Amino acid sequence: MAFRGSRTRGSKAGDRGSGRRLWLSLLTAVVGGALLAGAFPSLGWWPLAFVGTGLLLWSLDGRGIGGALLTGLLGGFSFYGLHIVWLTIYLGPVPWLALTGLEALFFALGAVLLALAWRFVPRAVPGVWGRMLLLPAVLAGIWTLREGITAVWPYGGFSWGRLAFSQSQSSLGDLAAWLGASGLSFVVALIAAMLLQAIRELAVLRAGRAALAPTAAVLALALLAFLMPPFPVTVTSSIRVAAVQGNADAGLFAQREAGAILDDHLQATMPIIDESVDLVVWPENAADVNPLRYPRAAGVLDYVSGEMDAPLVVGTITDGPEDELFNSVLLWRSGEGSVAQYDKAHPVPFAEYLPDREFWYPLAPALFDLVPRDYTLGTRPNVFDIDGLLAGIAICFDIVDDGLLHEMIDGGAQIILAPTNNADFGPTDESVQQLAIARLRALEYGRTVVNTSTVGTSAIIAPDGGTIAELPTFEPGAMVEDVPLSDTVTPAAVIGRGVEWGLSAFGLGALLLALGLAVWRRGSHG
Repeated sequence: MAFRGSRTRGSKAGDRGSGRRLWLSLLTAVVGGALLAGAFPSLGWWPLAFVGTGLLLWSLDGRGIGGALLTGLLGGFSFYGLHIVWLTIYLGPVPWLALTGLEALFFALGAVLLALAWRFVPRAVPGVWGRMLLLPAVLAGIWTLREGITAVWPYGGFSWGRLAFSQSQSSLGDLAAWLGASGLSFVVALIAAMLLQAIRELAVLRAGRAALAPTAAVLALALLAFLMPPFPVTVTSSIRVAAVQGNADAGLFAQREAGAILDDHLQATMPIIDESVDLVVWPENAADVNPLRYPRAAGVLDYVSGEMDAPLVVGTITDGPEDELFNSVLLWRSGEGSVAQYDKAHPVPFAEYLPDREFWYPLAPALFDLVPRDYTLGTRPNVFDIDGLLAGIAICFDIVDDGLLHEMIDGGAQIILAPTNNADFGPTDESVQQLAIARLRALEYGRTVVNTSTVGTSAIIAPDGGTIAELPTFEPGAMVEDVPLSDTVTPAAVIGRGVEWGLSAFGLGALLLALGLAVWRRGSHG
């Protein structure tokens, strides 16, 4: 069995792209990756997700293993290089190159599977229906598999850039409640692949009556996806929340006196200190002096909680009995101190801790000196019981972790509090991309999300994805709003990652069956 990119006799449907020059495939992949990056904020033109994904898929039609690796590598680098360019603003090009290169490598490995699907699935199920419906479904399943693996591996993975996260402002985003983020990624890839095949059948390759019925089916399925109604969310009650943005210089290289960030958030809270609220939320690292150890910091939190007669949720750095260090969120009550604590369960590798330090540090000591201390992985529950209100806590990049979101919903969370510190990324797209992910999570789980940042973008997102309130970036301020609570359990919350692995298994399984059939046919024909 030859997996070469050369055209074989017989004009099989899976070979149609084989005659395309490699340079054209590479160019198509680079353009597709760039267009896909434009589907995400700050540009946020979500229809580009279908164009970019379609071009990336098309670039792999007819490619052999070597050509697919190179095409996928360039396409992945084009996408991730633009999508996470915000990583360079303070840390320079090396971390950006390392992370982009790693993600591009995964992209390339996935591209090999996609190229094999292009070649062998249409041979296994010949005909226009196989090309226009089955093949796109297999391609979408393989895309979902690649996203699923990179979301959890290595070191907890990096799920930034999933197709679903480009759709938080589109009507397709409502599907997140039904299928979860991974299921939505599958649908985006499926629509892109189906439309690509419809265009090719009608306009380029076959232009015959046989393609009319499957084309109608393709358009009907795409329309159905966009018209799928939102999952009904029942609002059980509401609370009045004050969410504060201190506009603090809280970045990695900030040269500030201890307590300055704490004071910034105190000053931003003072204009609303007389407001009647049920809960006050400060961002990640807002208390830059550990209030569990320093009475001055504890006094500030006591003052805010006491004056506002409400518990305060606040981010800080805490330590443990064995030189452990935690990125923590505390639930603080005046006169009682910390009554609950969540320690970030999945600190960001190579940023908040250096995994396998003995191996990695000698390779780039100057770079890894930027991670002088390692945060410990937390084990506490990520749900606070606040006078009967169950609030899920997602610290910064926790919001992209499917497992942690499922944990908090399983724990009964009626609202999601997402304190974050975006100061290291300056006025880049990182904060608006993170807000888009938070918006999709609100849709996915039917929960209000209070996204509170040290510098922005801070916003309160309703369960239907709408914006209740938002603060300008790099300005101190506070949002005081009545926000809905819900205990609705969406289908996505019930199924969990079962959707992702089911769709991934379908894509990979169908490809393996097609490969096995090709081997059997080759053997049976001598």
